[in-house]
Amino acid sequence: MKRTKVVDALQQTTFDVDICVKGWVRTHRSGKAVEFIALNDGSTIKNIQIVVDPSKFDADLLKQITTGSCICAEGTLVESQGSGQACEIQASNIILYGECGADYPMQKKGQSFEYMRQHAHMRLRTNTFGAVMRIRHNMAMAIHTYFHEHGYFYFHTPLITASDCEGAGNMFQVTTKNLYNLKKDDEGKIIYDDDFFGQQTSLTVSGQLEGELGATALGAIYTFGPTFRAENSNTPRHLAEFWMIEPEIAFMDQEELMDLEEDFIKYCVKWALDNCKDDLEFLNKMIDKGLIERLEGVLKETFVRLPYTEGIRILQEAKAGGKKFEFPCEWGDDLASEHERYLVEEHFKKPVIMTDYPTAIKSFYMKQNEATTDGGSVGYKGCAAPGPTMQGTDVLFPQIGEIMGGSVREESYDKLMGEIERRQMDTTHLWWYLDTRKYGTCPHAGFGLGFERLILFVTGMQNIRDVIPFPRTPNNAEF
Repeated sequence: MKRTKVVDALQQTTFDVDICVKGWVRTHRSGKAVEFIALNDGSTIKNIQIVVDPSKFDADLLKQITTGSCICAEGTLVESQGSGQACEIQASNIILYGECGADYPMQKKGQSFEYMRQHAHMRLRTNTFGAVMRIRHNMAMAIHTYFHEHGYFYFHTPLITASDCEGAGNMFQVTTKNLYNLKKDDEGKIIYDDDFFGQQTSLTVSGQLEGELGATALGAIYTFGPTFRAENSNTPRHLAEFWMIEPEIAFMDQEELMDLEEDFIKYCVKWALDNCKDDLEFLNKMIDKGLIERLEGVLKETFVRLPYTEGIRILQEAKAGGKKFEFPCEWGDDLASEHERYLVEEHFKKPVIMTDYPTAIKSFYMKQNEATTDGGSVGYKGCAAPGPTMQGTDVLFPQIGEIMGGSVREESYDKLMGEIERRQMDTTHLWWYLDTRKYGTCPHAGFGLGFERLILFVTGMQNIRDVIPFPRTPNNAEF
């Protein structure tokens, strides 16, 4: 008999028909003269109930059907006599595919997420992680659909690169060299001429620079792929390997960029609400009781557009009024998550797009605002700042803080080179990037969205390690 997925079986309205389902046992319990098996195949958060008459089955077989075991159940689909489900299966035949021993690590309820991370290969079978992974899939579908419908081209940027987009140097090196016998020059520097690529290469921290090349040829592109940061950050918000969405668009200014950021993220949230109802209701009940209300709130609100200088003023007023912050919030400081969340959750009570950050705390490729005679600058909507600022646009969300970072890119070759020289950056591996400013340069802009941070917000999970199947963090590369 052909297999029917559990999600499809539960939606059937034609009863008293033969059906075959296959999956993993969630629970197996005995009632009065019958036994009940809750079966799930990962297609939905909901289980289908298999009703078993023990007199019609081998007792040894039924004993082997324990939590975690894998079975095939054939029988008649009938309307359920109990509450909580519309239908159930009266079993006529059961095949045991795989037994599951008493040492199965996901047997008990109420296990901590820390415990489940140690068994990441098995945690995917739990209700929580099944829900998270189905939502993760749906968010990927939303992203591709949004950009396709809006005329963007999916652009594949390299994972192996000789350039450092962020200029921070926290990159994983790629090499075929024998690390115990490295060839070095007279100054002790490694010589890479005998390496696979003939030069030092690393895993990418961002596809943005290559994405800009695509935008200056195709008009509007987006990337969606893995990126890597060799930062020794053991926090609930950082991973060494994560996925990024990075659109780049020619002829886009700062106002249009913020419009895109708001429209895009609202589209993704609405997609989740429209397509992940059962999983969201489960997570709202079991993980974060304010989840659905918060998601719906994002759709209702117009995002605040807040110049950094004005944001600092608000934070300093809050501090003067008795608000305790762990980290400083002076003009020129890179805001901490506590500052971002205060602005979003307590002051405005809605998402915020913060603009016009000090040049010193942002990347070299961002477009600088108009300078004033006193060394300051005039940024978004005429907000005057005491120092030079760039046209950055960071989207701040409740529970998360910064969820998305973007900017208008500097299109002037002379201005871009001036910033590179001021920062004393090595341009050896950036010659191709600088060519875009020499041959037909154009205004353009883009943003980067950490996929896992989006999933954190949409699922209500508290640790970024719990929204990716197999997290890569310092001292952890298992599975």
